[in-house]
Amino acid sequence: MPTFTPQSLRALTHLIASRMGSAPEEADEVADHLVRANLAGHDSHGVGMLPAYVRLLQDGLLVPNQTPDTVLDAGALLVVDARRGYGQRVTADAVRRAIVRAKELGACVLALRNASHVGRIGTYGELAAQSGCAFTAFVNVADHRDVQAPWACAEPRLGTNPFCTAVPGEGGTALLLDMATTTIAAGKARVAYNKGVSVADGCLIDDAGHPTNDPAGFIRDHNGALLSFGRHKGSGLAVMCEIMAGAIGGGQRVGQPVKGGILNSMLAIVIDVSKLGDPAAIGADVEAIKAHIRSSRVAPGFDEVLLPGEPERRAAQQREATGIPVDATTWHDIREAAAKLGIADSEIDRAVGTN
Repeated sequence: MPTFTPQSLRALTHLIASRMGSAPEEADEVADHLVRANLAGHDSHGVGMLPAYVRLLQDGLLVPNQTPDTVLDAGALLVVDARRGYGQRVTADAVRRAIVRAKELGACVLALRNASHVGRIGTYGELAAQSGCAFTAFVNVADHRDVQAPWACAEPRLGTNPFCTAVPGEGGTALLLDMATTTIAAGKARVAYNKGVSVADGCLIDDAGHPTNDPAGFIRDHNGALLSFGRHKGSGLAVMCEIMAGAIGGGQRVGQPVKGGILNSMLAIVIDVSKLGDPAAIGADVEAIKAHIRSSRVAPGFDEVLLPGEPERRAAQQREATGIPVDATTWHDIREAAAKLGIADSEIDRAVGTN
């Protein structure tokens, strides 16, 4: 399995995004976002998405350098239609606008509609937290076949529908919860398939609705479904993500005609915590809660108590030092996608520093 430095993967991603038509600033945003996902240990949302982005571009379902449409700008309400713009850029820009508005008014509700795949939602939570804002987002996934089977369903009826919330702390993010409402993200099933390994129990059902550990049917044959996490509770959260982002936020939703793309819509609440109290005191309360949880005896089968966001920070520290592994199938798919853009193997090798 080849291993790359973060800098080399950023250079490669910037090269591919640029050849897709992105301006330098957009290519920078895409590259930084994807590699940060890899650093956090979420390879499902990292550079392995590039082949899908090239396909979306060639199918006319992803628009580089798109100008989003501001549908509503009314005080604490901001509605933006991304019009299939490159998800990483249009979403970061919209969240930055919401942060500015929250700093003015105390809070902002942002409805972002119809962005091409926005990537790891936690990146936007971190962006808000670094500005002293709390962030909560309901996200849906549309424009392709349903992939999540809600509670009691034997076939898919939803997307992976992520939920995210982040809290600011001293120097950045104190806590970050970022999760698909499926037991595993669809991209993690793709990574398992590419590596030729099984997924854990309780993650997938086959086309007949029976439990399976083989991701091949889901990834290769496009049948079966991911299961909601937490039985009926995770399923309920997945339904509410669809309602909040699709019905309330106004983005494309399940049950509508699809074009085979990846569209995300997001309803996010951004709160300037300084308007609620002294940020230092709030931060101290957050740390006290964290300390109280960590004071528990460690349960059998665990080495320590970890809180939301801590596994990702540790993964980033390790991968910054040792490099980011990319499985052989994903690396082949990336090179193949680059070739479709006219990028020669020698250009890829120069970008990643292999010659």
